[in-house]
Formats: sequence, C-alpha cells, structure tokens
Amino acid sequence: MQKKIHKFVQNGMYILLDVNSGAVHVVDKMIYDMMDYFDGENDAEVQKAMDGMYPAGDVQEALGELHHLMEIQQLFAPDIDVPPTFKAKGLVKSLCLMTAHDCNMRCKYCFGDTGEYGGERQMMSKEVGQAAVDYIIDHSGPRKHCEIDFFGGEPLINMPLVKHVTEYVRKRERETGKVFKLTLTTNGLALNDANIQWLNDNNISLVLSTDGRRETHDNMRPDAGGNPTYDKVMANFRKCVDSRNDENYYMRGTYTACNLDFTKDVEAMADAGFDILSMEPVVLKDSPYALTEDMLPEIYAEYDRLTEFYLKRHREGKGFFFFHFNMDLSNGPCVAKRLSGCGAGHEYYAVAANGDLYPCHQFVGRDRYRLGDVFSGVQNQELPQYFRQSHVLNKPKCVDCWARFFCSGGCHANADLFNEDIRIPYDMGCAIQKKRLECALAVQAILALEK
Repeated sequence: MQKKIHKFVQNGMYILLDVNSGAVHVVDKMIYDMMDYFDGENDAEVQKAMDGMYPAGDVQEALGELHHLMEIQQLFAPDIDVPPTFKAKGLVKSLCLMTAHDCNMRCKYCFGDTGEYGGERQMMSKEVGQAAVDYIIDHSGPRKHCEIDFFGGEPLINMPLVKHVTEYVRKRERETGKVFKLTLTTNGLALNDANIQWLNDNNISLVLSTDGRRETHDNMRPDAGGNPTYDKVMANFRKCVDSRNDENYYMRGTYTACNLDFTKDVEAMADAGFDILSMEPVVLKDSPYALTEDMLPEIYAEYDRLTEFYLKRHREGKGFFFFHFNMDLSNGPCVAKRLSGCGAGHEYYAVAANGDLYPCHQFVGRDRYRLGDVFSGVQNQELPQYFRQSHVLNKPKCVDCWARFFCSGGCHANADLFNEDIRIPYDMGCAIQKKRLECALAVQAILALEK
C-alpha cells in the first residue's frame, strides 16, 4: 500500500498524495507519522506504533478519517488500467515544423547544433510545408482540433514559409472543418513591427525564448557573430507582448550549471513585466553547462527559494503564472494523457526541413528514429506503436514511482540521449521533476488554504 501514496514536507506543511486518484491531503504530524504504518487493514498495529507518541483517542479518530478517505477512493485508490485505445493506431494531433535548420543565435546549450541538427543548414520549402499540413489532415481521422508549431532553428528567418503554411492551413480549415492552433517559438532577435503585426493578425501563439537576467542571457545566447542579444531581444519581446495585450504567449527560460540560482532569472523576467513564465533544466551530455547529480542539493534548495518567491509575489498581488507550479488537481489530464504524456512518436511528429518525419523535434537528426516523410508517410510502422506502448506502466523504473501520473514517464528524447532506450528514463530529469512536483503540490495547497 505504501507504493500507492507519497508523503513529504514542503514549506512547513505535511502533505500526503494518493498516487492513483491524484488527491492531495494536507495533514498534521500525527497522520503523517501514522502513514508509515497504515495500510487500511491494520488499525491495531497503527495504534500500537503510535502508543506513547500521540493520545489514543486522537489516533482512533484519525483512523476513522483515513478509512473515510479510502471509502471515497481518495486514499489507496485502485490502480489505473491501460485504456483500450492504446491498442489502436494513434491519430496524429500535432506536428512540429522545423521551418529553418539554421539560426541567428548561437546558444551554447542548443540541442539542435545551433539549427543544423547534425546535418546541413537549410530552409523548409513551401512544398514540404504544404505536404505537412495535408499529412496531419489525412492522418488525424475524426479529430477536429489539430496543432502545428513553427520551430527551428529560428522560424522567423524563414518567414515566407511561415506565412505560406499559415495561409494554406486556413484554406484547408475551410475545406475540411478542421480547426488548427498555430504556435511559433522564437528567440526574438528577428521580431519587428511587420512580423509582430502579422503574427497577431493570424492569431499565432508565441513561445518566447530568453534566459532571464542580462548576464545569464548574454552569456548563453549570443548572436551568430558572438555579440550580446539581451537588449534587442527584450525590447522586441516587450513590444510584441504589449501589442497582444499580454496574452497568447509564454516566456521560456533555461537554466544550466552556470545559473543554478535561477530564481533570480525568473524574478528578472517577472520584473520586466512578463507574467506567463517557465524555467527549464538544460539537458546535455559531456558539456561544461550540463547538470550533474552532485548539483541536485543546490537545485532542490533553489526550487524551495523559487517556491517562496512565487508565493510572496502572489501575496503581494503581483502574482505570475509559472508553468510548473500551475496544476489542476480536480480536472487534470485524462487517463491516456497521464500515461503517455506528449504523445511523441504516435500522436505528435516533427517534420524536418527536408520533409522527413521524426517522433519529435528533439529526435530530428537521429537517423534510427526517422519514420518516413510527409510525401510517402510513415514507413517504419513498428516504431510509432513502440512509442505508443512506452507509457508509464511499461517502464520498469516508472511503474512504482509516485510521480508517474504527473510526469507521464518523462521525455523520450532525453531517455534515448542518456540511455539509448526510451523506456529507461533520464535520472536527473526524474529527480528534478519530482522536486518540482512537490513544490507545485505545496503551492496549490497553500494557495487553496489562503483563499
């Protein structure tokens, strides 16, 4: 039964998570201690263990409360079974278009080799872009809502392609009844009045990449000539976000071994007036910027500081949305989503500039993961089904992990990078994710109690 719960202390609170139901309980120290013994059928053993520590009457009352939680399936809830849909072939719901295998920045931690992805610098053609739109329409079945993300490299350096694909998407929407959400991820260097207006007019959601403080950003994100970019990028981002009434965007940062004090970077973004934020750990091998196991105590402590900063801002009326601290505990993802996460390799594909299909943008250039292309479709039929079956209940390290239904088994690309097997999770990613989840659960509990 202990595998069905997770208990921890965060921000001075004793928190009990029921893994299968996702129910979160803020408990007192007595119940926290009782849960080292309680399994639902051993009240006498629990009472004996607590004898001398807590009053017998209080223990008995608490046992009644625990049994009530079991009755309403918020404690030791039944295990989740794999839905029958996983046996079927997946419908494609989302594509990432690698519009430019090139970039106007030279970020030191770039997983895409500054846009080359292990090959040559090239731009996606209009023919490939159109074929990608047709591909997702033809392979999304009855699904009405689909998504396309313009990615790179830097997609704004291939703006003619972005515009052409967008126009083609709107045409195909009218013809098919499909509805597309379009997103563009940009480093901001090429944002200008004209393309900002176009992005707004065409309802393109934006992911804005920056790393927070000036010194962090300029250290990691120089332009192609090695020059600092912070001032130009932040001015462009400010103009862009103001033009869309602070909506339909989020700002994404990355922390590396060089800025383990990343709360200061989140604070810098918030102080600059951006209030939809994310800060992601870098994933690198054999690099001076890589995160290593010996850094975990410092990273954990920094998430504690970030939690305090986040709560402080909310209490001051200057709150912001932080992607990893915002969780819907009552109406969260469906079972399929909780098991498989992003759907890479079976519901979500990346399209390389030449039209090749890969399980996601991080697999582009890894030859053994090439699936086919947008013109002839998926030729490797086994690999998508393998990805579809690589959910948390089929990963030995995940099946008993308390975080499995929040992280959905972690990132397949990171698992492959470090372990050459998408079913063996990346250990550092797991450790960071679990700490981040504890902070997020505490944040939700604290905010609920303070309402």
